[in-house]
Amino acid sequence: MSAILAGTLLLTATGLFSQAVGFVYRMLLSRLIGAETMGLYQLVMPVYSLLMSVTAVGLTVAVSTLSARYHALEDDGTVKAVLRRALGGFFLLAIPLGIAVAALSDPISVYLLGDARTRLGVVMLAPCVLLTGVENLHKHCFYGIGRVRPPAAVETAEQLIRAIAVLGLLAALLPRSAEETVGIIVLGMVLCEVFSACALTLLFRRHWNRFPPAPAQTEVSLRRLFSVALPVGATSLLGTVLGCSNSVLIPAKLVEGGMALPDAMAEFGVVCGMTLPLLALPTGFIGALCLVMVPDLARRTAQGDRRAAGGFLDRVMSATSLLMAPAMALLSVIGPTLGQAMFRDGRVGELILPLAAGTLLGCWQSVLSGALNGLGLQGKAARNAIVSDVVQLAFTFFAVVEWGLAGFAAGFAASGLVGAGLNLASVLRTTGLRTQLFRWFIRPLLAAAFMGLWCNLLFRLMLDSGCAQGWSALACTALGVVLYAAALLAQGLSVNVVFARFRSQLRRRRWER
Repeated sequence: MSAILAGTLLLTATGLFSQAVGFVYRMLLSRLIGAETMGLYQLVMPVYSLLMSVTAVGLTVAVSTLSARYHALEDDGTVKAVLRRALGGFFLLAIPLGIAVAALSDPISVYLLGDARTRLGVVMLAPCVLLTGVENLHKHCFYGIGRVRPPAAVETAEQLIRAIAVLGLLAALLPRSAEETVGIIVLGMVLCEVFSACALTLLFRRHWNRFPPAPAQTEVSLRRLFSVALPVGATSLLGTVLGCSNSVLIPAKLVEGGMALPDAMAEFGVVCGMTLPLLALPTGFIGALCLVMVPDLARRTAQGDRRAAGGFLDRVMSATSLLMAPAMALLSVIGPTLGQAMFRDGRVGELILPLAAGTLLGCWQSVLSGALNGLGLQGKAARNAIVSDVVQLAFTFFAVVEWGLAGFAAGFAASGLVGAGLNLASVLRTTGLRTQLFRWFIRPLLAAAFMGLWCNLLFRLMLDSGCAQGWSALACTALGVVLYAAALLAQGLSVNVVFARFRSQLRRRRWER
């Protein structure tokens, strides 16, 4: 089995496990703290994303991309120099920024976030960001050199430690005020990041000794590091600012539309802290696919193999659609019932159909954005992401007052459509691929719609006849798998052809090695 396929499968398994643990964690968290405090926590997290965008996001992409290129050119000594320079640049940014955020936490919480109860959580973000940046830089260097097992193992343990730390602290210290509760949650995140940062640093030092010494002149790697990091970081910062503005605007616009502030914060917490995480459950493999795809495409681009890169993208798009379309269709049917049972809130699952469509479009956008980053087109990926975020912000600003959260859901789907469409056009122009409309979109969407309609009918009939929700969901899932496979086969998808392509791909890669 090829290293790329093995890495993808390992990261997919890790991602799905992390998604499952994260979902259970969010479910228990929502039961402990309630919808309103969950909304406050969701209000703090965009600040965390903003700080990461300023300090670490661009550097992590640069480390992953450049490590893959130097490793492909058998210049592993420069890989160490890239990581060392990236860590130095990160500390220069993160330490003074963290001090400033802690000092200005009061005006940030009151004037920027619009709720003074977020102050303690904002203060606790400073050490969390510092530790997360160290973790991510080491993790993406591992990904760049093709070693996925160490970061995968650490990430698996990290999810468990986070859940245990946060839930344990809340169980021991509750009841507390809403502000203190948010601070306790972020404190649990800090404890989790202490483990991850230390573990990955120690693991990388073990591999560090195996690399040859770095060449005397490393200025080229420094220039290349910032040539990748600056545009990605600047774009991530702008996109995060737009995302933060969107998160702050949602409760404010709900209040402007006539809703009381506690109710608005609770509605915000239900949608962003419960419904969207439910829809994100099947997306664990998307992050794994992008983590493997970006350095692989960077390596192929460095070697001048654009044809192989195009074929890889074809397979990635097909796999994304074949897996995500039925998952979103099934969750659109059973998601509201399962969400209400798990989170104990009857509002979970409202607007799930447009949110599911937006999640599927967002998966396409993420995969294609990763492809652009791997092809060295970070500027185009950044531009498309910004346009997509502007669309979402426009819907929030103009539609939420009139339509409520339905305006946010419409913007969520529209922004995903715009982002995926722009990324697709950029990828096709770069690689010379032709749009495979039937294979990438039409066939999986038709099969998923067919499956969803029948599953919806069966689910309603079983619930009306008194069947338990769990057994009804399991029966619909089993029927959905069979119906989806039958619909794909009826549209001409041949299992033999798929396995033949897979076998020929493995033979070609063995010959290349």
